[in-house]
Amino acid sequence: MSATPRARRQNRRRSGRTVRRFDTSVPSPCLSVCTFDGEPFCRGCYRNADEIRDWMIMSREQKLAVLEQVAERRRTETGVNFW
Repeated sequence: MSATPRARRQNRRRSGRTVRRFDTSVPSPCLSVCTFDGEPFCRGCYRNADEIRDWMIMSREQKLAVLEQVAERRRTETGVNFW
């Protein structure tokens, strides 16, 4: 018994899939504030839109680098060292 053309297409798509593993070892700095107010970064977590969008697909090293930038932005904006 032969598979239908639709079933063959689905099987080809499924066989090409790779399982993606996301790094969850670094917690997101999100505070659920999500306010930009004309600024280049969120007033809650101090990440820019690209950093927020890409957080789930970033490696551990990339996330740690973003957190360093976040700390610097907070210091610059508030004068307080958070970490």
